[in-house]
Amino acid sequence: MLAWLLPVCALSATATATATATATATAAAPGLAQVPASASTPAAAPNIIFIFADDLGYGDLSSFGSTTIATPRIDSLARDGMRFTDFYSASPVCTPSRAGLLTGRYPSRMGIRHVFQADSVDGMPPAEITLAEQLRQVGYRTGLVGKWHLGHRDPYMPWNQGFDEFHGVPYSNDMGNFFFYHNRDIDWTPIDQRYLTQRYTRHALDFIQANRNGPFFLYLAHSMPHVPIYASPEFEGASAAGLYGDVVQELDWSTGQILDTLDALGIADNTVVVFSSDNGPWLMMRDQAGSAGPLRDGKGVTFEGGQRVPTLVRWPAGIAPGQVSSAPASMLDWFPTFSALAGVALPGDRVIDGQDLTARLGGGDAARSEGFYYLASFTTRAVAYRDGDWKLKLPRKGYPRFLDSLLRINMYSHDILLYNLADDPGERNNLAQDYPERVSAMRQQLEAFQAAIDAKDVRPLHMGGVGADRKGYSRVLVPLGITALLTLGLLALVGWGLYRGLRAGLRRWRRHSAVASG
Repeated sequence: MLAWLLPVCALSATATATATATATATAAAPGLAQVPASASTPAAAPNIIFIFADDLGYGDLSSFGSTTIATPRIDSLARDGMRFTDFYSASPVCTPSRAGLLTGRYPSRMGIRHVFQADSVDGMPPAEITLAEQLRQVGYRTGLVGKWHLGHRDPYMPWNQGFDEFHGVPYSNDMGNFFFYHNRDIDWTPIDQRYLTQRYTRHALDFIQANRNGPFFLYLAHSMPHVPIYASPEFEGASAAGLYGDVVQELDWSTGQILDTLDALGIADNTVVVFSSDNGPWLMMRDQAGSAGPLRDGKGVTFEGGQRVPTLVRWPAGIAPGQVSSAPASMLDWFPTFSALAGVALPGDRVIDGQDLTARLGGGDAARSEGFYYLASFTTRAVAYRDGDWKLKLPRKGYPRFLDSLLRINMYSHDILLYNLADDPGERNNLAQDYPERVSAMRQQLEAFQAAIDAKDVRPLHMGGVGADRKGYSRVLVPLGITALLTLGLLALVGWGLYRGLRAGLRRWRRHSAVASG
């Protein structure tokens, strides 16, 4: 099954020469800016592969408690490396989460507050420095396979954001004009989403093999299991969790293909492999959504189920096997962490919100110097704050909570909330009244962070299409409206005449029948 993807099929000496030639050809691809290998590249700089699922829930992997979805290859990252129990996405929705991952900065600093739509004129500001741009400074080859979703117009696309190669799609798989890109070229063939995970996997393997001499950075951003969900025929019915489970098990297979290729190429020891999700499960999709496990709510909100995501990392050369980290960490932390591993200094002209995790990956001190701020969807405002084991959540207005069992959009009202997440990860026991001093101190910290964001006066980006000026259309619309009204009036008169005629005919028929029977 799927023999074309088995990595052991192409790893002979001939394949090595082919891969080298492919890398050379790729480097000369027209239309892509090039950065030559730098003499400052550390000799031991690791390859980096970041695998990103879309809308995967905290409870959707076997290693995070699922009993109906089998994910042995993803779980092997925890066995051979580290599993994070308290890892956070930068946002509870897609676009800002990806922006935070690639820049190490809270998306509110960029004016990003929600999801770019297919008609958006904006994108992540080109002035932001992405992980790809950062790593290219020290000679990394950079590739994106899969979903971008940070602006689909040319200035914002991956080739202008540091990626040497792009094979994937511009935004979510439920949006219109959904076509596949090969760098700047568009394949106008409609995408058969049943085979999308396989397609991404094939391009990821090609990139790894072509750049086996490293160092390289591969960002593999899957479209699944965001709705609409599809599994290839080989995986339909494979799980005990319906189609959703089948989709996740195909992601597990894909991850296994990556790991097998690294082993076969002999580069697994010095390759960092991370697996995570952009946010929590989209619970309103019901049987086509995942599970947040023991956590509260899901995608779109700042309860734990919306932003605490399953995260695992393997790096045999630097991480001892079988570790579990329960200290808070976030997607923002990968930017400074990967920069440190590559030996490249952080930008000095902007705030980098993430913190370097290299000491923790090596089994060292897990303490954080700062807490984590949760940003609300549809705004650039921070509405919750985690400091150690404690989490404060600001009040919110909405519908009565009992309606959420029907609506499942997690936008119900609540008062100010304080939780001890070590004792209560499901956020069920509000301790705000018991610890008023802690509430006050954490609220002040939250307000100070928001004030610093607001002081920059960042332009909120246009996440959807902007309104059109219709002035002057009255020259057309008014005559059309009058014509439509006259036409409707004429039709009404004709209808009324037909009705009157039918009634008169019916009366005559009745009189005639009465005379005949008398």
